[in-house]
Amino acid sequence: MAYTEHAADHDDHHEHKPHGFWGRWVTTTNHKDIGTLYLVFSCIMFFVGGSMAMLIRAELFKPGMQFVDPAVFNTLTTMHGLVMIFGAVMPSFVGLANWMVPMQLGAPDMALPRMNNLSFWILPFAFTLLLGTLFVPGGALAGGWTLYPPLSLQTGPRCRWRSLPCI
Repeated sequence: MAYTEHAADHDDHHEHKPHGFWGRWVTTTNHKDIGTLYLVFSCIMFFVGGSMAMLIRAELFKPGMQFVDPAVFNTLTTMHGLVMIFGAVMPSFVGLANWMVPMQLGAPDMALPRMNNLSFWILPFAFTLLLGTLFVPGGALAGGWTLYPPLSLQTGPRCRWRSLPCI
């Protein structure tokens, strides 16, 4: 097969790629695109966690209660820790790995690229659920930054629905 025939076959392969912004980013199997998705998500979560940190710092600016009550402060502290670790730091490392590992190995892509894409798209839904707990009756987690027993047990059980018993 001549070089020009091979190039023509290769060009035909790209005609079936999804067109448009959403088609490209939602169904991508390119490791660089998936790495970019992780890094953009990480940046967004960094700003969300950073805004929580600014509220925490504003509350600690002077003694006494300025902006939020103690239960909301504990919730902010807990959510800040979860968002920064699991929403900003870890996805940034995964995004960097998605970018760099195939290039370092000389591989065309990551193994199982569709699963790699699906593993990213689970993150926005998971963090929507996590951050959505701030707006439901009973509130979000309020166990402090580490979720260790002194503070997490101090808040006590909070029943969100009257029909279910508190455990």
